[in-house]
Amino acid sequence: MAAVLAGTLVSGHTPDAAAAPTAQTPLTVTAKQQSWVFRDGHGREVTLRGFNVSGSTKLYENSLLPFLGVADAARSAQAMRDLTGANVIRFLISWEGVQPSPSTIDYAYLDKAVEQIRAFTGRGIRVLVDYHQDLYSSYLFNQGSWYTGDGAPEWVVKAGNYPKESCGICFLWGQNMQTNEAVRRAAYDFWRDRRISTAAGEIGVQQAFLHQATAAMRHIKQRLPEEEFASVIGFDPFNEPYDGGLSGQSGLEWEKTYLMPFYQRFRAAMDAAGWASKPAFVEPLVFWNTGFFEEGGLATVGALGTRYVFNSHFYDGARMTIDPSPASDGVYDPAMNEIRERARTLATAPFVSEFGNKLSGNGSDRTPWMVRAMYQAMDSGVPGKNWWQDAAAVGDVLSSTQWHWDIYSGRHHELMNRNPDKVQTEGDAWNDEDFSVVAADASGVVSTRLDRAVLDRLYPSAVAGDLLAFAYEDLARSGYGGAGQQQAWLTVPSSMPNVAALAKDRRFGVVVWREPATAPSAPTELHLPASFTAATTVVVGDVATRVGLPASGPAAIATETGSPTAHRLLLTPSGATPGTVHATLVISAATGPTPTPTQLAAAAAELAAWKSRRFPT
Repeated sequence: MAAVLAGTLVSGHTPDAAAAPTAQTPLTVTAKQQSWVFRDGHGREVTLRGFNVSGSTKLYENSLLPFLGVADAARSAQAMRDLTGANVIRFLISWEGVQPSPSTIDYAYLDKAVEQIRAFTGRGIRVLVDYHQDLYSSYLFNQGSWYTGDGAPEWVVKAGNYPKESCGICFLWGQNMQTNEAVRRAAYDFWRDRRISTAAGEIGVQQAFLHQATAAMRHIKQRLPEEEFASVIGFDPFNEPYDGGLSGQSGLEWEKTYLMPFYQRFRAAMDAAGWASKPAFVEPLVFWNTGFFEEGGLATVGALGTRYVFNSHFYDGARMTIDPSPASDGVYDPAMNEIRERARTLATAPFVSEFGNKLSGNGSDRTPWMVRAMYQAMDSGVPGKNWWQDAAAVGDVLSSTQWHWDIYSGRHHELMNRNPDKVQTEGDAWNDEDFSVVAADASGVVSTRLDRAVLDRLYPSAVAGDLLAFAYEDLARSGYGGAGQQQAWLTVPSSMPNVAALAKDRRFGVVVWREPATAPSAPTELHLPASFTAATTVVVGDVATRVGLPASGPAAIATETGSPTAHRLLLTPSGATPGTVHATLVISAATGPTPTPTQLAAAAAELAAWKSRRFPT
C-alpha cells in the first residue's frame, strides 16, 4: 500500500539527482496584438505545459497533500521532468488542511506543502497553487455513501446543519452539484457568506475562507526563498465553482453577482499577503464549455485585466457519457478556440488547468486519441489537415496542466468517508476515478500509463519575440502500450513535396515567430521529446538547416533544467532585425535514411516560400 511505500516510491533518480537549478524569472501577463500571453523576465513568450499534482490531496491517507513526504515529491518531480519535460504543475492544497479548527492555522501542514513545492521549483518547474474542492466537503457525506467530497473542514459543515445527503439516481459524481441538497445548500451558503456559530465565535463562511487563505499565502511566501517564489505563477482561488442554487438568475448573472465579487476579495487577500505581482487564476462556472451546454463563462463581468488569468477546465462531457465516437483530427478545436476567444474578451491570458479522460473502464479505449486531440487543439486552433493553409490564423498556443499525475495510482489505501469497511485502493481512490497518466511499480519506478508520445511533446517553452504559429505531429497510437492505429494528423500539402518527404512517417513540429523590437537576451527554446536525439534531430529553416544538434551555435541542444536526460532545442538567429519572421521545422529522423544536403536545401527553400506567403513582413 502507499503508506508502506512512503519515501521509496517513484523513479530511477534520487531526490538529489537534480542539476543545480537556474533561477526562474517571474512571469507576467502582457498584451500581444489581439491577445494576452505569459512572458518571462527576458521578454520571451512562454508556453506552460504540465500536470496537476494531484488528486491525492483529496485523500486522508496523504494528510491532504499530494505526497506522503518530500522524498516522494522529489522523485515525482524528477520523473515528471525526465519523462515529459513538463515546466509547470498545479499544486493542490485543502482548506481543511490549512484550517482544521476555526481558531487554528496549521502551519506544519503549510510547511510540508512548501517543501513539496520546492521539489518542483528546484527542478525548473513553475507552480500554480490551487485551493481544491469537489462537492464542497467530505463531511457532507455519510460513511455508506457512494460518493465523497473534499475541501471545507468539518467545523464549517457541522455549523451549517445540512440535511442528509442523497444524489438520487446519479451516474457521475458531478451530478451531486445539481441533485444533492446537502451539497447545494453548502455551496449556496458559501457564496452568500452565511454567518455561522463556531467555537471561536460567529463568522461568515466565505470570510473564514478568505482569512485562512490570507494566512496561508503569507506563510508560503515567507517560507519560499525569493528565487523559488519567482517560480510560483499565481493562485487558483477555488476549483470548479458551482452555484448551489441560482435563485432565478442565469449562470452569467450568478457569476457577476456572487463569483466575481469573491474573486475580487481573494485578489485583495493576495495583495495583502505579498502576492500583488502574481495573477489570480479564476475559473468560470463549472458547467461552462462541457460539450453539452454553455452556462456562465465570465462573459458579463467585464474585462478582467492582467491581474487575473482566465482559467478554464475542459472535459468532453459528451464522450464521457453518451457519445461513442472516437476523437479525431481537429475535433476539439471549437472548444479550445472558445477558451482563447473568451480570454481575449476578458483582456487577459488563457490557461487550461484541467483536461483529460479516464484510463480504465468503459470508454477508456478512446482516451489516447482524446488526449492527443486535446493537446493538438491547444497547440493550434485548426485541424492538422488545414494547418499549413491556415497557420496565420490558428490562435495562440494554450498553456495547460493535465489531470493528473498520481504516483500512488492503483496503490492507495483510503478509507472512503472514514469508513474502515470501504477501503479504496484502485485508480485514484476517489469516486471511482482513474485519470493518472503515470503509476509506479513495486520497486518505485515511474512509467507512463498513457502513450509517452502523447505526453512527452515538442512545445515552444520560451519564444524570443511573438509566437505566430506552432503545430506538432506526435504520431501517437490510438491504443495503450504501443498498440492501436498510428495516423498522421498534421498533413504537409502536395505543394511542399520536399518537406513532405522529410516529415513522412516521422514526428515533427513547425514553429513560426517574429523577432521583437529589442534584441532578445535569451534564445527561443523548444522542449525536445526523448525521440528527438542530438544525433538524429533535423532542423530546417532560416535560423539553421542541419542534421544533428551541437552544444552551441544557432541551433543547439541543451539539457532541461533539473534533468540529466530531458533536452531542449535552443534557436538563436544571428543579426536578425526587428520584425523578422522566422520559421523552423524540427524533425526526429531516428528512423529512415539520413536526409542529404540536397534534400535539406530543397525543404528549406519550400519552407521559406511558404513563410513568405503565409506571414508576409
